[in-house]
Amino acid sequence: MTTLATPLVGADDVRAAAKRLRGVALRTPLLPAPWVDELVGVEVRLKCENLQRSGAFKMRGAYNAVACLSDEERGRGVVTASSGNHAQALALAARMFGVRAVVVMPETAPPNKVEGARGFGAEVVFAGTTSPERFARAHQLVAEQGLVMVPPFDDARVIAGQGTAGLEILEEWPEVEAVLVPVGGGGLLSGVAAYVKRVRPSCKVIGVEPDNAACMRRSLDAGRPVTIEVRPSVADGLLPVRPGDLTFAHCSALVDDVVTVAEDAIVAATRDLLLRSRIVVEFSGAVGVAALCSGRFRPTGPTAVVLSGGNLDPSKIPALLAV
Repeated sequence: MTTLATPLVGADDVRAAAKRLRGVALRTPLLPAPWVDELVGVEVRLKCENLQRSGAFKMRGAYNAVACLSDEERGRGVVTASSGNHAQALALAARMFGVRAVVVMPETAPPNKVEGARGFGAEVVFAGTTSPERFARAHQLVAEQGLVMVPPFDDARVIAGQGTAGLEILEEWPEVEAVLVPVGGGGLLSGVAAYVKRVRPSCKVIGVEPDNAACMRRSLDAGRPVTIEVRPSVADGLLPVRPGDLTFAHCSALVDDVVTVAEDAIVAATRDLLLRSRIVVEFSGAVGVAALCSGRFRPTGPTAVVLSGGNLDPSKIPALLAV
């Protein structure tokens, strides 16, 4: 197992992040989903981070990280590597602090996410199609221009910020017995687990990732972070080839399980959320509902599902409605 100098994020770290985010991040609603209740036999509520500023939970971690930088660090500007949602969130956070933001995105990034980052004032740089290519270019920019890296997930400040979603779930619904969380690099899952498992140890925290990009599941099975070959997936925000060392440590220590879901289940869940709950969720954000509806996770009590983002490519909607 990887040994880290950085300790795991604690509940107090998440509470401190919540104070920084007060009046900045939206306290997103926890909405009922009766059609899911009927299917799985327990009450299910949806934590609508698709309604968060910049369209995804990423605003929580990005803002908290920038807020924790020194004035000197912020003055140098910030940079990140992201498939889209963290890029937009960091761009917005940087704009709020009045600092420069550069985001390295894949050449295949959805146009709406690229334009979203630019719309918040970021300079967009494209690099390849994989996360290693993006990170290599971002680190090159750090060396060349003195920018400060704000990682998309493997950072304690980012993890603490993401954990505020879990804090809000417990405050609003203390009876919850399980929380399902999408997994890409693992920052959201780590943050939610860091708070929920310390405050309500009996509440299960379950990660959900695509069958085609199961790097956290594979890493947990191996007992260490491993690099995988990612196959294509509609869930473009959940495709890292390797979890972070810090996120792996959190998930290994705190998360109850990580399950995977098939592509058709992800598409069906996205469509059902649109048609039955009138909620626009990107494919990556729908994996928790996919796990419930496909039976990959069978809940035994009240269950919250984090809908992690709503930046669905508009061009995909006609095909969803036509199925």
